[in-house]
Amino acid sequence: METPHSSHLSILARSGAEAIKPFAETLIPLLGDVDVLKSQTGLVMLPMRDTAQGTAFHLGEALVSEAHITCGDIEGYGMRRGRDLEAAMAMALIDAALQSGIAIAECQAFLDAQQRTQAAEDHARLCQVEATRVDMETF
Repeated sequence: METPHSSHLSILARSGAEAIKPFAETLIPLLGDVDVLKSQTGLVMLPMRDTAQGTAFHLGEALVSEAHITCGDIEGYGMRRGRDLEAAMAMALIDAALQSGIAIAECQAFLDAQQRTQAAEDHARLCQVEATRVDMETF
């Protein structure tokens, strides 16, 4: 079962950079001193499982940007697909704000809006996929 923290990170990781960056900017004055522990790009392996035999294999690699910050005793983390370090840092700032109890209502409203947007995008994509499905019983 997904925890609230991992759910927040999943939503933030899929949020568009054009939305996440400006929102994180509003949190910087509220967070106080922010220390950057890590800000880098790198490759991560994409693990998959063969459905026929159940064996694990690596499908390939994905380029990610990663940010790890601290605000006092609170840590914030962000990892996103691609090379946008600013978006990863924005994700880490929002994560730190959520964990420290800063601007919770604003952060939750942002997360809810992003989740609705992502659900609508997922639904539209699934409708496009369904339109291409072939029913083999009709052949």
